[in-house]
Amino acid sequence: MDSKLQIISGRFHGRKLYLPPMARPTQNRARAALFNMIAANLFNPDDEFTVWDAFAGSGAFGIEILSRYPNAHVIFTDISPESIKTVRKNLALINIGDVATTEQTDATMAIKKYGSCADLIFVDAPYDMADVGTDFVRAITRRAKNNAVLIWEQEAVHHCPPPHGWNILRDKTYGRARFLILQRDSE
Repeated sequence: MDSKLQIISGRFHGRKLYLPPMARPTQNRARAALFNMIAANLFNPDDEFTVWDAFAGSGAFGIEILSRYPNAHVIFTDISPESIKTVRKNLALINIGDVATTEQTDATMAIKKYGSCADLIFVDAPYDMADVGTDFVRAITRRAKNNAVLIWEQEAVHHCPPPHGWNILRDKTYGRARFLILQRDSE
């Protein structure tokens, strides 16, 4: 395995992950910074919660959640069959049992199925398809539960604002990656 992508912290710390072909994973340093931002504020390690890694790619974000939070359940979706194969291969490396769901599907089409059950939604659409991420965030707004947290990774040069209905908790840029950490308004 040539990948430099690895699990940053938690019970699977240091394990290297496979990458699907043509992947653009969030760099380890940026992912570490992101988890430092969310760790202190969002979830207690003892809480049970559901995470949806909507554009899973390698599954690194969701696997990092599983490494850090033993009571988390993660849903991995990706439209690419190669990505879903890679996520499954990476999950097999850590042998975590039935706390993960994988499905090859278009993330926007899966909103009806997963949008209202996720406590945390990670959106990292391909940078060269920024409109896909924007459209997904608009669509999930109608389905997301009150107080759900959405982490939207986008290319820093795009600066797509969140739609009405989301409060910005953090807006931070690391190299090419901009992370908007949003929380759904409680109605």
